[in-house]
Amino acid sequence: QVQFVESGGGLVQPGGSLRLSCRTSRSYSGFSDMAMAWYRQAPGKQRDLVARIGTGRGTYYADSVKGRFTISRDNAKNMVFLQMYNLKPEDAAVYYCNAVPQFGPWGQGTQVTVSS
Repeated sequence: QVQFVESGGGLVQPGGSLRLSCRTSRSYSGFSDMAMAWYRQAPGKQRDLVARIGTGRGTYYADSVKGRFTISRDNAKNMVFLQMYNLKPEDAAVYYCNAVPQFGPWGQGTQVTVSS
């Protein structure tokens, strides 16, 4: 079973940047045929889609991150990235990646903390 492994989170000051990475737990030939997305979940809130990238690399962003976040993918490495700029305290959450629609279990996520 393929799982997704997220990394790259951490503590950053408001206005700072982070780059999140997501990889599959094993090589998966179907990766390039899946739309992929980043989601986030803050304490006490539901998990929300933040950014999505299609198989043709078309992208979608939630209004709250548009212009600040960029999603990209490397199909050869089965990886998805989320470049985050100008981070705000409200961006703090656990960030997850998964396919759209969801494929396999959720990973552990990576914690992003935005605080001065």
